[in-house]
Order: sequence, then structure tokens, then C-alpha cells
Amino acid sequence: MTEEEPRGYECAAWELRWRGMDVDALQRTESAFAVSNGHIGMRGTLEEAEPRGLPGTYLNGFYEQHELPYAEAGYGYPEEGQTVVNVTDGKIIRLLVEDEPLDMRYGAATKHDRVLDFRKGTLCRSTEWSSPTGRRVRVRTERLVSFTQRAVAAIRYEVEPLDEDLQLVVQSDLLANEPIESDTSDPRVAAALNSPLVGEFHRASDYNAVLVHQTRRSGLRMAAAMDHKIEVDDGIRARIHSEEDLARLTVAVDVPKGGRLRITKFLAYGWSAQRSVPALRSQVEAALAGARQTGWKGLVTEQRQFLDDFWATSDIEIEGDPELQQAVRFALFHLLQAGARGESRAIAGKGLTGPGYDGHAFWDTESFVLPVLTYTMPDAARDALRWRHSTMDKARERAHQLGLRGAAFPWRSINGAECSAYWPAGTAAFHVSADIADAVLRYLNATGDEEFERDYGTELLLETARLWASLGHHDRHGDFRIDGVTGPDEYSAVADNNVYTNLMARRNLMAAADSCERHPDVAAHFGVDTVELDSWRAAAAAMYLPYDAELGVHPQSEGFLDHDEWDYEHTDLAHYPLLLHFPYFDLYRKQVVKQADLVLALYMCGDSFSPEEKARNFAYYEARTVRDSSLSAGTQSVVAAEVGHLELAYDYLAEAALTDLHDVHNNVRNGLHMASLAGAWQGAVAGFGGLRDHGGKLAFAPRLPPQLDRITFRLMFRGTRFQVEVDRDQATYHVLDGDPIDVLHHGERVTVTAEPQRFTIPKIDAGDPPTQPPGRAPMRRDSEEARQYAEPANPITAEGR
Repeated sequence: MTEEEPRGYECAAWELRWRGMDVDALQRTESAFAVSNGHIGMRGTLEEAEPRGLPGTYLNGFYEQHELPYAEAGYGYPEEGQTVVNVTDGKIIRLLVEDEPLDMRYGAATKHDRVLDFRKGTLCRSTEWSSPTGRRVRVRTERLVSFTQRAVAAIRYEVEPLDEDLQLVVQSDLLANEPIESDTSDPRVAAALNSPLVGEFHRASDYNAVLVHQTRRSGLRMAAAMDHKIEVDDGIRARIHSEEDLARLTVAVDVPKGGRLRITKFLAYGWSAQRSVPALRSQVEAALAGARQTGWKGLVTEQRQFLDDFWATSDIEIEGDPELQQAVRFALFHLLQAGARGESRAIAGKGLTGPGYDGHAFWDTESFVLPVLTYTMPDAARDALRWRHSTMDKARERAHQLGLRGAAFPWRSINGAECSAYWPAGTAAFHVSADIADAVLRYLNATGDEEFERDYGTELLLETARLWASLGHHDRHGDFRIDGVTGPDEYSAVADNNVYTNLMARRNLMAAADSCERHPDVAAHFGVDTVELDSWRAAAAAMYLPYDAELGVHPQSEGFLDHDEWDYEHTDLAHYPLLLHFPYFDLYRKQVVKQADLVLALYMCGDSFSPEEKARNFAYYEARTVRDSSLSAGTQSVVAAEVGHLELAYDYLAEAALTDLHDVHNNVRNGLHMASLAGAWQGAVAGFGGLRDHGGKLAFAPRLPPQLDRITFRLMFRGTRFQVEVDRDQATYHVLDGDPIDVLHHGERVTVTAEPQRFTIPKIDAGDPPTQPPGRAPMRRDSEEARQYAEPANPITAEGR
């Protein structure tokens, strides 16, 4: 590569482009350039397989088991962990130029760039490479994982000699048990990832091959298949062979100067816990046949049409900050990739972009990702909730094990069983069940999907309501208390009456009672009677919400305001995140907040607070929140905007949107942060757009910071697609497709129709901006430093996120 050629991401509205070859940056860019459809995920490794940062091909829900580590055993501790598996790699296409392998570490890459196209849905790469002996070729590749054909991926690989006739040899592989350097500190996990696949079948003929493998402990079976279309001006020599962990097609051809070799590689993947080897083989061969019949051009056309429909419902336009515009579309594109074709599988914390968090799904899905999908791609939200429903038996078993009724859903899991060895979260973070109920309620309100409610929703609501009814109790004053739980803030564990948890439980109890009354036959099937319904409503009505009248704020949990203050002034900035440098017992007994907790309640349950309470609470917790979690900035952006601190909201929005592109936490090599990407949508739509959906009624209270000229966003509600355009002085609403809908604009009811309607935006006097702990304020977005890519901060651990 020439010295003058810049390296790094370039700013563009509809694509992510990295220009120049930087081997050290591969670990970061492989996550950002991952392509997925929610079923198959492929990290953005180079086709030649090396150099690489971290290879990865993943199938949603496909994992290996391992024992969980405990220094001391305890009743109710989960026994088995689950770890996502890097399955058979079909991305590999190696090239030899006159017997010299194309390797970007050798020779010279005089031009090199990679582009993830948000509208086309493909990853493209263009390289001009000179071998160590001076032979020059141009390589162009394009890769997709199909949104329309769930089991299919495809790669187009083209090579052109630039100066002379050349012999080219291409090796196209299916490779299982690819060696990976694991950075896990747990030897059990490392052992589980060491050659996790056992070969059961292999076949190769003509230009196609199939490999079938099974995991050693979890007993899951997967199949991968490949086929090729080869286009060249002259004759070729081709050979294919297979063995247990490898199938390889080798193609040798003489290509004249000005000629071209083009290979289209079609891939198909499938897995099952029950299907036989012949059945899985049949499945992937059939998918491959469909891909061949559609052809490369057909797959690209289908991909573009799918994305056209998505952007028509979900796009966010930002005027005034081109980098933020790119980052928000990058976020939406990856959220789509995480959930589009999951189809009753989990949406993991990293999606399918890397092995971070062991591939587990958390409450991030329901509280951060599903609000985005509910209003942009509701079918994907429904499918994610159907996955939760499919794990109901495991959630019931977990509740029973803990001496409770109903369903206790896991803190982290792949198959629905709890697999967190961190018991204050894995056992005590019961709010996960209320988060799931809230996502069910939001989906039902946004879609009116009565069939889903009858078949899945009512059961999810009633079983989570039973959990709260058995977990809480009425005290001698008649208040309903929920003691000994861990809220969203992981620096305050096993506390009494966490306000967020209690408010979400109250909503859960009321929603379950209402749903059971709408579907009495479903309620009767699960043994719910009027006595139980009355007990839920009574618990909700008596829900205890601690409040400190002297300070005028709500304690995050009962007693929190009595804790000593953390010594922020004398905490070295190098000691963040705190959990890596201080004992948990000290964090638990101080007023230090890892991530939005009470502030999350201000957003999610905002109808339970007055505007004055929101402002006071936000200011109080801003001074104590250190944001040692990527989950926090998006929520803080939303509430900062609501209480009128618009420039602070802008800074937090940028932090959430750019967390991965700037590698803020220095761990993007392990995959993108789906919740933080969803925080970009939250900050734009719920923050500056002011979207709230309390009680199933859409309300907007839009306001812009001075740095932005306009934000326009699109949503889907009850089958109607509509648009909201916000500028400095007014907001414009109009229906793009469907029936008129009623919304609130700053408290005023309006009917949105196909005719654009404009409304003024009232001014707000927010007073002095709140302060943050020293050194923990977000980077000012209007500063010169913020316009450049930030230096990585300290890493955040898997449990901490």
C-alpha cells in the first residue's frame, strides 16, 4: 500500500467504507463488516482467510456446553454453560498467482478498500495486489447472506491480471474446526471451543460438496454445503475432494492480460437438535439448489428489494452531522441483520457478529432491540418473542427450582436455560421477566396481533405475573414489596424494592390480568381464576415505590440514598471500569451506578413520574453514573432530551451510535454491541423525537439540539407507515401508507393523515445542565476531538457489557 493512501472508515450516508489495508485493524473491521440474516452470520474476514483477526461463522442457536466454574457450590446455581460455536467456514477462497499465495502481509496492496452497502446488503472488496515477484492482479469480491433465502449465503470472486498473462489457482473451501485463539480466561470454555465439531458425513463431486458435523456435548448437528459457477474465457482444470473437516474445490486456469476469472460460490447451512444426517444433508442440498436456480443476480435483486422495504419503514435522516447519519444507518442495518430471519431463535447481545458474551441473549433483546423492531419490522419482533415462549418450560423449571411460581426467565442464555455463573444477576435479576412482558405488551399495542396474544402473549404475561405474585409480599402496612433483587444497575445487587423492577412488575401484573380477561379460555387452560386475577391487581395497586421527600428523588432501590458516596474525585480514570479494579462488596455499598437504572425507569415507565420528578432524578443520578456499560448512553440520551438538556442528549446519542465504529470499549473484536446500536435509534426517535407508547398510545414531544438542523424518521403502527420530521421550530407528521392514526404532539391530540400537518415545538427551560463524575462525562460532540475516532477505553467484561 502506498504511504499516501489513508486508512480507516470514510464517512458516507449509505455505506461503511474502509480504505487502505491495516492488518492491525482487522479485528475491529471484521465485526463491523459482518453480514448476517439472523440465522447465519459471517464475520468480515478476508476471503483468503489470512491475515485475519478472529474468524467466525455462526448459526443462531448453535452452541456447545461446558461446566460452569464455582469456587463454592450453592443451591440453585446453574450447572451448564453454553458457548456459541464457530461452525464450518465457507467464506474461504484462496488465490495463488503463479504459485504465490495472495496474502496481504506480503507483496504490496497498491489499492484496497471494503464497503458494506446498507441499501444493497452486500460486503464488497476491491484490491490491487502486486506479488513479491511483481505480478499484479485486481481482485473484486462481493458477499451476501440472503434475507430472502434463509439458509443461503453467496460470494462472487473475480480476478483480473493487470500486466501479463498469468496462471491462477483458486482453492474454495469448507473448513470445520478452524483453529481459533480464544481470549477466554475460563479453561472450560476454551476446552469446549477446541475442535467442538465431530465429523459425521462428507461428500464431494463436480463443483459441490457437503459436510455434516455434530457437537461433542450439546448433541447439535449441523450441515454446510457449497456449489460453484465458474466463468472464464478459456479452459480450466478443476478437482474437488472432501475429508472429515475439509472440502476443497481447486481450479487452475491460464488467464490472459485483460481476461478475467469469475467464480460464484453458493453456500447453504442448516442445523437441528433432532434431525438425522440424511435429513440435514437433504435440507442444505435443497437450499443450494434453490440458490443456484435463483442465481447471483437474482439473489442480489432480492436482497435490494428486501432492504428497500425495510428502509421505507425504518430510515432515520439526520441533517447537520454526516458521521452521526452514517452511524445511525449502520446501527439500523446491523439490527436488521440480527433479527430479520431469526425465526424463533434468540437475538444475542452481539447478534451474529462475533463470539462476545459467549453468544448469549440477555434482557438487552426485549428492552433495547425489540422496541426498534416492533416499530420498523414487527414480524421480527414477533419471532423473537416466540423464541422466549418456546423456552417457557425451562423458565418454569427455573422458577420452581427457586421456590417460586410462574416463569423465571434467564439472565443470559442461548437455549433458554440460565447459564450465568454470576448469581446476583443469574438468580436475582428477576426484572428480565418483566422486560419480556413489557415487550409483549408493546408488540400487542403496536400491531393488534390477536392471534399472537392468544397463542403466545397471554401465557407469557400470566406466567411472569405469577412470578411477581410469588416473589413479592404485602407488608404490615399493606404495601406490596419485592425484596432481594438485582435491578439493571449491576453495581447495586440484591437490594429491596428496586424502583425499575417494581414499576415493570406492576405493569406486568396489570397487563396479565387484562389479557386473561380478553382470553378467558386461555386463562382457564392455565388455571387462572378470578381470585388470582384480583390478587394481581391488588399487588399492582399496592406496589411500593420508595421516595425521599427531603432530597425530592427516588432511591434506585430502598436504602440506596443512605449509602456512602463513591470517591469519584480521587478515582484514577485508568481504573474504569470499576469492576475490574475494586471489589464488588465496595461497589454494592456505595452510591455508584454502573448503568442507567432509575433513569431507565424514567424512560420505560415515564407515566409514573411527574416532569419535575424526572428532572430532579435525572440530575441526581447523572452525578453518580459512570457508564461502565454500553447499555447506558442511549437511555441517558433519551431522558436528557426529555428534561431539556438537548446538547447533553446529543453527546450521549453520539456515544451510543459510535460505540462500535470508534471501538469505545476496546472490545469490538468480539462483536458489535446490539443494545448500544439500538440506543442510536432510541436517542434519535425516543430522545429527539420524543416517542413514548405508555398505555398503547403513541405520543411525541420532539426537540432538536442546536447542532442538528433536522431529523426525519419513519415508523409502523397498527399497519400504518408514517413519517415524523423535526426541525428547530416545528414537527411535521404524515401517513406514508395506511389509515390515519391518532397521536399526541406535546400533549395535544392530533390525527395524522396523508396530508402533512405541521405543529410548533414549545420551548423548554431546562436550567443548568447536570454534572457527571469527574472524567465520566460524554465527549462533547461539537468538539474537534469528537469528530475524530476516539481512543479505545478500558474493556468491559462479558457479564458487565
